[in-house]
Amino acid sequence: MEHISFPPLSRVAICGGTHGNEMSGVYMVREMQQKQKADQVGSVSITTVLSNPRAVDACRRYIDKDLNRCFTDDLLSAPVTDSTPYELRRAQELNAQLGPKGSQEAVDVVCDLHNTTANMGLCFIFYSLDWITMHIYKYIKSKITSAPVRAIQLDIPMSEAYSLESVGKHGCAIEVGPQPGGVVRADIFNLVKEAVDLTIEWLQGFNSGSTFEGGEVEVYNMVKSVDYPRDPTTNEITAAIHPELQDNDFKLLHPGDPMFLKFSGEAVKHEGEELYPFFVNECAYYEKKIACHLGKKFNITIPSVSVKKD
Repeated sequence: MEHISFPPLSRVAICGGTHGNEMSGVYMVREMQQKQKADQVGSVSITTVLSNPRAVDACRRYIDKDLNRCFTDDLLSAPVTDSTPYELRRAQELNAQLGPKGSQEAVDVVCDLHNTTANMGLCFIFYSLDWITMHIYKYIKSKITSAPVRAIQLDIPMSEAYSLESVGKHGCAIEVGPQPGGVVRADIFNLVKEAVDLTIEWLQGFNSGSTFEGGEVEVYNMVKSVDYPRDPTTNEITAAIHPELQDNDFKLLHPGDPMFLKFSGEAVKHEGEELYPFFVNECAYYEKKIACHLGKKFNITIPSVSVKKD
């Protein structure tokens, strides 16, 4: 592939608490603010953001509406009235601070920190096949050995991209687990801290003129979401994730493999093509009627990149 050069990436936002009970990002942002790491690290100017302060104070995922579903173009441009949910107002404030989304004024990179109750290790989540985001992922994957590092691409147009990282020129969510809501685990926090430090390290190297060689990177692409089996009359769930699937995110699911175990004792098996499960039994997805996502794995060849010379 051809070599590609980009303008300097000097303005970076590190965000935590988009979901108020995902504590690694909350404490990472507070730690950076306390150490005044939030100003300047070499060539990188860092803004730290506690994204959903009211939800953080309440130690809840959100107050009125999931903030990380509020950043579509339509929602960001919707008029604010007395009845507008708190998180929609907050999304527009964050868009004004870090964006506007899709503009040249937007910060160069938004890195939004999340936790999952699923056994997913460290996952990068991004929308488009963005060479900058994918190089940061490739760099972190080469450096972190204490946990698996993977990437999930959501095939959604940027106008419909609904999460905070879509506000930046480049962006990713860093999802780390397993960790229960409202809890901070030292091992998970340290993974988040290592990923943030390596992101800043990569950006400094990029801005200083280093060339980062291309190559193949492994990415998961979401195909569909699967709900729990439900009672057709009451709509209550009638099964839990099967023990053979529980904690086995990213382990290939074959046709006939057990997915659910009914409360009455029978197994419900996977049907259809071979797919990889992730966000398995995520606590926050019960209300969304999602037991897990299923996706395919593929390799992408990315070009070498460097900073654009004047």
